[in-house]
Amino acid sequence: MEYLRTSDLARAVGIHPNTVRLYETWGLIPPVERTPTGYRRFNRRHLDCLRLARTIYAAVYPGKALRNAGLEIILRAVADDWEGARSQAAAYQALVQVELDHAHKAVMQLERWAQGLQSESTPGVWSIGEAAELLGASLDKLRNWERNGLICVPRNPQNGYRQYGSAEIGRLRVIRLLCQAGYSHMAILRMFLRLDAGQTADLGQVLDTPDADEDIFSAADRWLSSLLSHQEMANQVFRLIDEHISACHSTKEI
Repeated sequence: MEYLRTSDLARAVGIHPNTVRLYETWGLIPPVERTPTGYRRFNRRHLDCLRLARTIYAAVYPGKALRNAGLEIILRAVADDWEGARSQAAAYQALVQVELDHAHKAVMQLERWAQGLQSESTPGVWSIGEAAELLGASLDKLRNWERNGLICVPRNPQNGYRQYGSAEIGRLRVIRLLCQAGYSHMAILRMFLRLDAGQTADLGQVLDTPDADEDIFSAADRWLSSLLSHQEMANQVFRLIDEHISACHSTKEI
């Protein structure tokens, strides 16, 4: 068997040797055999696990559900269960597709609402408690959306209490929909600033396109692009797993 050094793995993947050691400590590559003098002796399986882990962890943080699904792929490979890793990769790909479907559906409903095509209307004047109950959201969420500039709620001039009319309820429904679909407050605010300035077309693109002077803090700030990158990452994971399985089969045949 041909053995590899820490520096060989680091060079092959394009990382610092200390990062290889860190991945070993975290259990993202299999346990490593050592020489009598203490040097690590890696093999092809270690390298393939490292490539897999780097491919998954190099992606923009997608949230806990996708991150945990990605970790499960790595752990199956570390346990030398590459068929299981492939099954987990399929589950990851399916999860990304579900998120993409939610994101696209939310944009379609947003654009219908912005064009005045959304038929649902809630007449009357509602207190914050009543609005929260109507939407199935907490009071803290409604206050947080207002605090982050997503909505401006008129107040009763006599007592200062918030008064939610039909327009505010409609806007809150859109905010809730987009939040549930994975978009960040920053992305939603960016979209509303354009919408309130009179732009009613291409709002999905606005949600996914940060301004030049805008700091990007999370994958949700450009959620559609992030999900598409994870879809491509899942395809790359499949290729890495299939290459390892094919190499193992070839070795057994020799």
